Amino acid sequence: MFEEILFFLKKPVYEEMNSLNTSEKLRYVLKLVVLAIALSILLSFLLGLLGTLFNLDLGKHAMDDFLENYPLVYLLFFAVVGAPVLEELLFRGPMIWFKHSKFFPFIFYVLTLGFGFMHISNYEMTLQNLALSPILVAPQLAAGLLLGFARVRFGLLYSILLHALYNFVLAGPILVFQLLDIPIE
Repeated sequence: MFEEILFFLKKPVYEEMNSLNTSEKLRYVLKLVVLAIALSILLSFLLGLLGTLFNLDLGKHAMDDFLENYPLVYLLFFAVVGAPVLEELLFRGPMIWFKHSKFFPFIFYVLTLGFGFMHISNYEMTLQNLALSPILVAPQLAAGLLLGFARVRFGLLYSILLHALYNFVLAGPILVFQLLDIPIE
């Protein structure tokens, strides 16, 4: 699977895997969730290490504001339903219009970069954070590549599902900590 993804990323081509049945596609999506989470953990760890080494103050994260101002159920709904549907329609949906175009690889990467860099809005808008934006959004960029792969190979519904599962796994610990009233820092 890893080699197939790397091959695709070298030269993205819009080519659905119609030979797989639904359960095979779902198993593949679950493997992509594990890969996306692993990449996000690794990249987030590296970001934390850089923050510690260089004493970076990234400011308040949007998640902190969200948890202070809205009930927990809103986070769950927004992270697992709202964001995956809206973001996949916006950033992966348009790929279909270019599936037979020689510009598809360019469009694939432009949409992926747009998806990743949109997430800089999770951080306070400072000159430092803007300069560090490629590093700060690296987890979203990596996830965006896998979401794009899922969209092209399996269809838009599968990229929405992958996105929802990914966000659920990431939001899960926050939900548990909030429910158990354990401070998150």
